[in-house]
Amino acid sequence: MERVDYTKKGLLILAFDHRSSFVEKLFGIKGRAPTAQEKEQISNYKGNIFEGFKLAVARGVPKDIAGLLVDEEFGANIAREARANGYNLAMPVEKSGQDEFDFEYGDDFRRHIEAFDPKYTKVLVRYNPEGDKDMNKRQLSRLKVLSDYLHTKKRTFLFELLVPATKGQLAKVGESKELYDTEVRPKLMVVTLSEIQKAGVEPGIWKLEGTEKESDALALVKQAQAGGRKAGVITLGRGESKEMVQKWLTTGAKIKGIIGFAVGRTIFWDPLAELKAGKVSRDVAIEMIAQNYLEFANLWINERKG
Repeated sequence: MERVDYTKKGLLILAFDHRSSFVEKLFGIKGRAPTAQEKEQISNYKGNIFEGFKLAVARGVPKDIAGLLVDEEFGANIAREARANGYNLAMPVEKSGQDEFDFEYGDDFRRHIEAFDPKYTKVLVRYNPEGDKDMNKRQLSRLKVLSDYLHTKKRTFLFELLVPATKGQLAKVGESKELYDTEVRPKLMVVTLSEIQKAGVEPGIWKLEGTEKESDALALVKQAQAGGRKAGVITLGRGESKEMVQKWLTTGAKIKGIIGFAVGRTIFWDPLAELKAGKVSRDVAIEMIAQNYLEFANLWINERKG
């Protein structure tokens, strides 16, 4: 299989493909589908994020490495405009808000990818190698179908991996999520990458949770590129505080093979929550989103140069 080199070009993604969290947490809709009017409201709020993205690019985030990740359900028009204007567009194919990966549009996933033609096709997968073995096996089977299709079509596969702790793993670190993140998760991630690769699932870019230790980041890159693979790695935000994301990006920017980030809620959540609460105007919310994205982009670029 011909291997495209994904390690050369940077990629700084503003991610807002969130669906269930928008519906349930921002709009407070639980136990039912949003109405047509509510769907339009959610789409409008995503439009504000897109406006912030465009403003940040106008103010200096390099367009060739700036990217956006948006969903079809609430962001179809955004995706079309982004594609028409030459932005680096990524779109998800997974169902939102569930622990086990499955296709949003079932066997029809191919038609949706072809219709929007994103530069990056993204999945979000929760996979712990010490977790539910049967679920892991089912997920790998579906992911292999997607991976084979994307490689046949010469499309870039963007794989977002979360490794949530099992109850046993948390118990071993005294129920401390912080200790799990720093001492346990990085090693589990390396094992997970290996298992996914052995199953014949071959992402071009891995979207991974950040690490504070440089040695852990290096181990992840080494596994992502095992066997001569030329996969890139980007660091995700996971809705963490700005300070934590800054730590992760500072670590990642120093590592060859980590090519950027994909940060979402840390950039847009507070501005949109304040807008919804009537505390700020739409223009101010857009300005805040643009500034947050620009700050992360400048941090990454400056640390990379350093």
